[in-house]
Amino acid sequence: AYNAETTGSPDGKTLVFTSTRDGDLDLYSMNVDGTNVKRLTNRIGYDGGAVFSPDGKQIAWRAAYPATAADTADYRRLFAQHLVKPFALELWIANADGSSPRQLTHLGGANWAPSFMPDGKRLIFASNYENPQGGNFDLYTLNVDGSGLEKVTTSTEFDGFPMFSPDGRHLLWISSRNSKREGEINVFIADWIN
Repeated sequence: AYNAETTGSPDGKTLVFTSTRDGDLDLYSMNVDGTNVKRLTNRIGYDGGAVFSPDGKQIAWRAAYPATAADTADYRRLFAQHLVKPFALELWIANADGSSPRQLTHLGGANWAPSFMPDGKRLIFASNYENPQGGNFDLYTLNVDGSGLEKVTTSTEFDGFPMFSPDGRHLLWISSRNSKREGEINVFIADWIN
């Protein structure tokens, strides 16, 4: 089974990870000693990149679920070959035990790399929804109820993998801006002012 994309809870006691152990790409949690494994998602499709809220009570992740029977058949056929066709990725949120899942974004394109902001009331993430065919990803913030979408970066280059310092004063992300050669990415840090 494929097991990857692991993140730890703020209290250091629980991990959330993506696995194929039950025949689909789903999210699971377990104690850090490997005990008490629980499946958190069970919808056919891709679930990955989960992160905990600062208080450890919620998780957010990216997901792509087939919309039609033909999409589902295509997904299963590719999955049997250990392949996944990129669908539109949207952000989802749920309680840390997987209960009460709900879709946060309905943007199209690829919405991924969610990270809770230190206040736990908002997320920051990367998206190419303004030009889904292109590789220009920018950073956006969104309230945990799905409202209040705001664009943070406006570079014509790739911006992704955002995260905040624990005190919320600095934003860290990677970007291809200022690169010297194709494929080069650099780490950026900026002061965050609300």
